[in-house]
Amino acid sequence: MPVMNSVHRHVAWCLLWGVLLMSTLSIAKGAPVESALERPSVATAMAAHSYLLGIAQAGARLVAVGERGIVVLSDDSGASWRQVQTPVSVTLTAVRFADARNGYAVGHGGSVLVTTDAGESWTLSLDGRRIAQLILATAREKGEARPIAYAERMVEEGPDKPLLDVLVRAPLNAVVVGAYGIVLSTTDGGKTWSSWGDQIQNPGALHLSAIRGEGQQIVIVGEQGLVRISEDGGATFSVAQTPYRGSYFTAEIPSGREIVVAGLRGNALRSEDGGKTWTPLISPDEASITASAIQSDGHLVLVNQSGLIMRERGGKLEPINSRPFPPLNGVLLTSDLKIFVLSQLGVTTVKPGEKQ
Repeated sequence: MPVMNSVHRHVAWCLLWGVLLMSTLSIAKGAPVESALERPSVATAMAAHSYLLGIAQAGARLVAVGERGIVVLSDDSGASWRQVQTPVSVTLTAVRFADARNGYAVGHGGSVLVTTDAGESWTLSLDGRRIAQLILATAREKGEARPIAYAERMVEEGPDKPLLDVLVRAPLNAVVVGAYGIVLSTTDGGKTWSSWGDQIQNPGALHLSAIRGEGQQIVIVGEQGLVRISEDGGATFSVAQTPYRGSYFTAEIPSGREIVVAGLRGNALRSEDGGKTWTPLISPDEASITASAIQSDGHLVLVNQSGLIMRERGGKLEPINSRPFPPLNGVLLTSDLKIFVLSQLGVTTVKPGEKQ
């Protein structure tokens, strides 16, 4: 991978990841990432209306994360929200829970936060500085010149590479993915981490934007049409070739051998044979699809940058809101059929049958 100074790196990031531009610019209002990793989140009365990017359930509780290290909780199905403090003020991009208490949040600066009390408190498990040192140590163990040189550049550049998604397989078992091919796993609740860089066959260090898992199957997607599939819990990955070569921002495993990936310009594809062949899902417009989720009845729901909430029916993505929201960053579907969407306005609740 060629050496990139900070200006070139920023330009490349904005060109390849336009959908995440707002979150990139919101890191502590221009403060250096290093200091934002060391400074706790700032309390604000408008936390639930801040720029939010990730949302999950911890039992009956809702947990949402976003800019400046903000984490908000709701114990009344979204009727009200309260902020809790985190140890960082970098933008948090995703949050997932293994059960009602144990969860992980990831974000800019290579940050990984861990909670064991349903989001009431968070500890910093990992950051970009430690990630770079870990990748360098792994490269030196193998003694290969190119990976060593790349890892040494990571150390020099500092914690400037965001993590973008997390797969939580069990309370102590999680996998995080992010920019420049970063993929790391823990099996002890975040006390130690190991790199999966070699397993996923990504020599160009392409950005990884989403990871999903079901049983032993794991799917990772990213830029330039990258799709990697594991059938053995991450021990090995195969390269899936899709007909679209642009960036994918989300993926789902609805059932069995079925995989859905979606991303830039409204491109969405379904495979029913574990990634061997793909069929396009017809989108209502070319806005980038940014997030997805699966309803309890098995239906797929996706959201996009033109503010549409779309349900998949018969190979088509059909909008369920007649009045668009602001550009949407995240979506959560609950068992009572409520839909929670995230945008620059924070959390919005869409109730069953409600006219939008």
